[in-house]
Amino acid sequence: MTLRDPSYTAAQLGRSLQWGSNGYLRPKMKVTLGEGPGELFSCPVCQKPFSFQRMLNRHLKCHSEVKRHLCPYCGKGFNDTFDLKRHVRTHTGVRPYKCHLCDKAFTQRCSLESHLKKIHGVQQRYAYKERRAKLYVCEECGCTADSQEGHLLHLREHHPDSPLLRKASRKTAASLHSGLPTLLQGTPPL
Repeated sequence: MTLRDPSYTAAQLGRSLQWGSNGYLRPKMKVTLGEGPGELFSCPVCQKPFSFQRMLNRHLKCHSEVKRHLCPYCGKGFNDTFDLKRHVRTHTGVRPYKCHLCDKAFTQRCSLESHLKKIHGVQQRYAYKERRAKLYVCEECGCTADSQEGHLLHLREHHPDSPLLRKASRKTAASLHSGLPTLLQGTPPL
């Protein structure tokens, strides 16, 4: 019996589930263990616990047989673009997160933060729900920028054939096109 088998019921998992549009059982809202602070969200498939519902939702994709994002280097499939990007960096060697205390560099910010804590005793402190500064990374060469504009300028200058640059150009054109009717309403007829 598989999770795609309609005879596999929510009752068998002991959880409140429904059939998703992808043909898999999924939690109706949230699958929880315990209540109050420190509440855990448990995967109905493998029982792995998560502190946040969004992390459980992301994890549930790993049980899907369909992998929407394929690695251009080795063909390995991923359900999430974040996981694909992290994997591709193993092929490209791009390590944008650099330790300011030594020469080590990392593919992910969390690895750098873990290194800082374990090796240098530096604990990152963020206020509740405070967002860390976003780092824009060129996946072609590893160059980093603090802003999207700086990242796009780098791509235009160094990688004019970048798919990301084409995507950004299409988005800009679409936003200009959608604003065109309102701009034209204020102009006198010719």
